[in-house]
Amino acid sequence: MTEIIAKPAPIAVFVYNRPQHARNALLSILSNPEASESLISVYCDGPRSSDDVEAVEATRKAVREVVPQAERIERETNLGLAESVISGVTRQCREHGRVIVVEDDLVLSPVALRYLNLALERYRNQDRVMHVSAYMFPVQRELPSAFFYREATCWGWATWARAWAHFEPDPRVIRDRVRAESDVSEFNIRDSMYFWEMLEAQIDGRVDSWAIRWYGSMFLRGGLALHPWRSLVENHGFDGSGVHSAATTDFEVELSETVPEMPEEIRECEEALIAMIDYRTRQREVPGVGRLCGYLRRTLEYLRRGFSGGGP
Repeated sequence: MTEIIAKPAPIAVFVYNRPQHARNALLSILSNPEASESLISVYCDGPRSSDDVEAVEATRKAVREVVPQAERIERETNLGLAESVISGVTRQCREHGRVIVVEDDLVLSPVALRYLNLALERYRNQDRVMHVSAYMFPVQRELPSAFFYREATCWGWATWARAWAHFEPDPRVIRDRVRAESDVSEFNIRDSMYFWEMLEAQIDGRVDSWAIRWYGSMFLRGGLALHPWRSLVENHGFDGSGVHSAATTDFEVELSETVPEMPEEIRECEEALIAMIDYRTRQREVPGVGRLCGYLRRTLEYLRRGFSGGGP
C-alpha cells in the first residue's frame, strides 16, 4: 500500500504481572516503523495481593527499560482487565478520538501498526465500521485479503471515539435488546459460539468481561469489524502464565508481514462467516468427550478474558 499515514494513532498497552510477556509485546510494537511517531501509554495494573507485588514491579521495570519515553499509568490497586481496558480506552478516545489497543501477551507483526492506522484513516467516517482487528483465527478456507465480519476479535485492535461512544456497560440492557430486536442464534454467530451464555455469565457476576459487552454493543448497531485473512498478531498468552488462561495451541497462527488490501464495500463477508463457523465446528468434532469438554473450557476462557490471552 502507498497510502500515507498523516499522524499515527495513540497506542494503549495493558500490562500486569508478566514481565517477559510485556517486554516481548513492547519490543514487537517498536519493530513497527510507526511506533517512533506514536504516543504510547502503558497501563500497569496494581497487585491483587502481596504475592503479586514482586512480579508487578518487575513488569513495570521492563516497561521503563523498553519504552522509557512512554506515558506510564501505574495503578496502586488492581482494577482487573475489564475495568482497566474500559477506563483506558475511554480516556484515549476522549483525548485523541481513536486508539490502538495491545495487551501484554501479544506479539505484533512489523506491519500491524501500519494496517491498523490505515484502517482507522480509511473508515474513520463509516459509522457501521466500529472495530479493526489485527488477529485472525487459523481458518482453513481462502478468504479476501481483508474483510468485514461481526465478531470483534480483540487481540490487537483499534477503534474510534464515534464507535466507542456506543459501548453499553450494562449487560442486562444488551440481553433485553437482543431478545426484543434480534435473534440469539445470530448473536451466537449462527450457534457457532457461546456469546449469549457469556453475556448471561456477566449478568450473574460469574465473569467480568469488557469484550462481551463491546461485542454486544456492536451487534445492537449492526456494527462490523475489519479483519485480515492472515493474522498480524500472535497471542502468546495461552502458555498457562495468565491469570485467566490455560495452555492450548488452538489459536496459534503464522504472522503475516503483508498489509492486506482493504475492502471498498462495507458489508459482512459471508465467506468469512462460513469459514469461522467451520473453524469452530472442527474444534468440536475431534472424537472424545474429553476433547469436547476441552473445547468448551477453552471457549469460556477465551470469552472470560475479554477475548484476551491472559492479562490481569
